[in-house]
Amino acid sequence: FGSHFTSMPIVLFDTPQRNLLYPFTCTRAVAGIRAGIFTIKERWEKLAGQQAYVLTAPYLQAIYPDLPAREKILVNASVIPDEGLVTLVLNLQMGEAVIKDGEIIAAASPAGKDWSIHTIVPEKFKKQVPYDSALRKIIYPWHIFQLNDALIRSDFELITAGRVPQPTACGHGWTAPENIFIEEGALLSHCFINASEGPVYLAKNAIIMEGCMIRGPFAMGEGSVLKMGARVYGATTLGPYCTAGGEIKNAVFMGYSNKAHDGYIGDAVVGEWCNLGAGTSGSNVRNDAAVIYMNTGQLPNIAAGLKCGLLMGDYSRSAINTSFNTGTFAGIASNIFGQGLTPRYLPDFTWGFTQRYIFDKAVEHIANWKKLKHRSLEPADIQILEHLYKQTIL
Repeated sequence: FGSHFTSMPIVLFDTPQRNLLYPFTCTRAVAGIRAGIFTIKERWEKLAGQQAYVLTAPYLQAIYPDLPAREKILVNASVIPDEGLVTLVLNLQMGEAVIKDGEIIAAASPAGKDWSIHTIVPEKFKKQVPYDSALRKIIYPWHIFQLNDALIRSDFELITAGRVPQPTACGHGWTAPENIFIEEGALLSHCFINASEGPVYLAKNAIIMEGCMIRGPFAMGEGSVLKMGARVYGATTLGPYCTAGGEIKNAVFMGYSNKAHDGYIGDAVVGEWCNLGAGTSGSNVRNDAAVIYMNTGQLPNIAAGLKCGLLMGDYSRSAINTSFNTGTFAGIASNIFGQGLTPRYLPDFTWGFTQRYIFDKAVEHIANWKKLKHRSLEPADIQILEHLYKQTIL
């Protein structure tokens, strides 16, 4: 890629529209959203060959490294990069900004400028270059599963280019094994993999137990487990350290989350540190097959298409046999249980269907769940939760 400016650090910035990605941007910058194999930040780092920094809402900034003070390239974090865009971005001249639909895609900033997510606007840059090619952006949460098919394919090319997969003894009866890439330490028992419709990527130390049936495109993060007899349709991503079972279709589990038992989840996004109790299922199609409109209370009704299932924020859990309604928003840090279909909007820190979680209890329970995966709840995470708790009205 562009040689003379590659030393300029890349800063992936959120825009004021970050709240449209509720509930996933409550607890992370836009750059931390996983779709395909990588998070947006990991994809930029892989393509640009350098570390990327993050500029987000002030209450979240503490969990990211400090921004370099020197000149830098600012990049809109909602944009999905490809090689062409990365080359363009790395070759920006100082004071130049790439603009599409009145919004900055990328800009080269001089040293010493103090930016916030509200101040990165076209008029701050002396030269504005229009971007005429098509762009893929993650603006609403359902874009995560809608783009997952294309992103698994392109990420698979990126991560496997010029590499040889680990040999495996159990590939008999697999379809299109040339589209299957297994990293070192991944363990597979007798399972069926059909990669004719899309690639299958298994990260290191992933485990697929016997009897699993998988159709690509499918990606499995480091240390994730697919339990016996699981049925997985494309395009599905299990982030690192997830446990999955039952039936899953076109869903993204961002990491450290469990859907370990029977039940169906489709056209869905589940954040980190979530747990779906045994028998939990989510509807992804309305009974009248009409367009699904999404509404969190703050936003006008927005059409998400004909299929949209559960959108669950970090640290939330459902009791056994929970039935999620079509197109349900479940906020962060909720303990969801009750009779009948869930409400279509469960605010952050929901207890049951309508009560409010007591904050100290919520934190204690999250810490307990983290311990199960040998992690701990950091003081910075608790501060973020406290900030969000004060914003939440039930």
